[in-house]
Amino acid sequence: MIKNISAVIITKNEEANIADCLQTLDFVNEIIIVDSDSNDKTVHIAGGYTKKIFNRKWDGYASQKNFGISKAKNEWILSIDADERVSEELKEEIKSLAFDKEGYLLPIKNYFLGSWLKYGGQYPDYHLRLFKKSKGKFSYGVKEVHETVNIDKKIIKKLQNPMLHYSYNSVSAYFHKFNSYTFLEAAGRFKRNKKPSWYGLFLRPSFRFIKYYIMKLGIMDGVRGLLFHLFSSFYVFSSELKLFEMFRFNKKEIRWKS
Repeated sequence: MIKNISAVIITKNEEANIADCLQTLDFVNEIIIVDSDSNDKTVHIAGGYTKKIFNRKWDGYASQKNFGISKAKNEWILSIDADERVSEELKEEIKSLAFDKEGYLLPIKNYFLGSWLKYGGQYPDYHLRLFKKSKGKFSYGVKEVHETVNIDKKIIKKLQNPMLHYSYNSVSAYFHKFNSYTFLEAAGRFKRNKKPSWYGLFLRPSFRFIKYYIMKLGIMDGVRGLLFHLFSSFYVFSSELKLFEMFRFNKKEIRWKS
């Protein structure tokens, strides 16, 4: 039983991704874009698919997405990022849902440097992306850049077919976002007065690599798996180091960096 669904996407300089994302949303009847002062062709491209485009000063991932949800006319929300695609199999599965739950967990199929990461805790990477507007709201999880929707686990269901996530198609693309993400990670913890630690700086990156690359068999993903988990461990180190810097210099001006 197909329901009316509103897709919500937040963007900033996503001209390379947005068209491919929007082309997979032909089964929803509303698309909402919340853009944060893009200076490329993102808004122009998106305008070919929807008229509901809002410019909003960056206020954090959860806040931007909640703003988009507030503009939706439908009860059901599909939260999707610009570098994600709804697979044909997932599209058909959503169309056939009974919609008898409050939300649905979607398995995310993560691609890195053009290849699917099957191991290292990367699949199935379940996230609550399809949910009732009246029941779900984004809040920050453990990481500032990884927001979550809070709905009672007893009234949600896992879907079988994946959302495709083309996060980093090149090393350059990874490090282009790296500085922004580690800054936002540190800034969020700084605002919540989460103090840094030497454990976080030196041991957490090592434990992260051992857990995901070795214990969760990230090694099975070959060279790309090695690079991904090395980069991820360096991410942990860098965000902790930036947090040390913020507390040392008491930096109170926290803003979006692209």
